[in-house]
Amino acid sequence: MIPLSAFAALRQVLSPDLRRLVLRSIGLTLVLILLVWGVLTKGFGYLLETYPLSRDYPVIDGFVYFMTGAGLLIALVYFLPAISALVGGFFVDSAAERVERTDFPADAPGAPMSPGASVGFGLRFALLALLLNLGALALFFIPVVNIGAFFLANSYLLGREYFEMAASRFRPVEEAARLRREHRLTVMAGGAVLAALMLVPVLNLATPIFGIALMVHLHKRIARRRLPPAAGV
Repeated sequence: MIPLSAFAALRQVLSPDLRRLVLRSIGLTLVLILLVWGVLTKGFGYLLETYPLSRDYPVIDGFVYFMTGAGLLIALVYFLPAISALVGGFFVDSAAERVERTDFPADAPGAPMSPGASVGFGLRFALLALLLNLGALALFFIPVVNIGAFFLANSYLLGREYFEMAASRFRPVEEAARLRREHRLTVMAGGAVLAALMLVPVLNLATPIFGIALMVHLHKRIARRRLPPAAGV
């Protein structure tokens, strides 16, 4: 089920129908990453100006500022799932609708979430991702364990949230969550594909659209094995 859904999502992401959305999501992701990096770097620079490490040798403060900026770029890998979550909330209905139309033309289309619900989903997702990945970041200097913690946390979270985004177009939020719990191992396996993608530089920027496409296919396959999806939210 997971390999079929993953290959179908990859085909969709490379198709002309979704390519523009992928580029737009990558652009928004990069803007948010640079914004977060800029705010954190400026904040650290302000602290150095207020409380300099060495008044006699300002070059030391300059070097520390430079190294901190470079280090923050690396640390932002741990913030990427939260940023991806926020971006996914903006594009969930546009991407899901195109996947449903092209790969499931005989099925009734899903009901789009209201703008408020979509933004709320993205914000909740982003906050959970931020908290989980801050915990994973605390293990940054423990080899192997740090990657394992990042991978497991995001396998669970990305699977859970992207699946519920896709499923909520066809059923109430509570039912979407219950369906996800009934198939938690399958959904987490799908999340593991997304967590692995998060570890690949550049390609990880496409996670929001790929994640939505993957979970649309996964939800369809699960729903067909279980019960026909509800006729709307």
